[in-house]
Amino acid sequence: MTSKQKKKDKIPVAMLIIDVINDFNFPEAPLLLKTSAPIADKILDLKKRAKKEGIPIIYINDNFGQWQSDKQKLVEYCSTQAGSEFVITLKPDEDDFFVIKPKHSGFFSTPLSPLLNDLEIQTLIICGVAGNICVLFTANDAYMRGFTLYAPSDCSASNIEEDNERALILMEKTLNADISPSDELDLKAIIQQAFDNKQKTIY
Repeated sequence: MTSKQKKKDKIPVAMLIIDVINDFNFPEAPLLLKTSAPIADKILDLKKRAKKEGIPIIYINDNFGQWQSDKQKLVEYCSTQAGSEFVITLKPDEDDFFVIKPKHSGFFSTPLSPLLNDLEIQTLIICGVAGNICVLFTANDAYMRGFTLYAPSDCSASNIEEDNERALILMEKTLNADISPSDELDLKAIIQQAFDNKQKTIY
């Protein structure tokens, strides 16, 4: 952060973690559990790095039919289901944001847009499952709203690995997303670029 950026400035980058609080209670769940296992530690490591830089963490999650659930109840429920180890590894911290969505995109019928506006976000780092469905749909809606996108290739998974690879290529080629692996992301540089883009937008 340069001298031009005061400490009170909001970090204009957010990390979206999609559908990792999951009950894995559907026919193809064993496939998704298998492909998702390797990304849990990658997402967790990236989340820890992001929080050290002051980047807000926003979980975006289906309710899996638990319409009366809040964050705590949903985490408790999914922690007792088939993917409990995955869920417990990636459970949200108390200071993380948590948005419940009814359909594939994190923007559809949710408060995500006003939340991002209130946080003054310019850039999104998108992770989670499934890469070819909810991650892709959310990235698509984010692109149409003018956000700069990062979709680290080692932080999303789909039932079939080839489908995830195709989704990543689509995000890169069509949505201008940076799909570099998480350990190649320079978060300080990403934040600085977001601040620069914010100034261009203002002036």
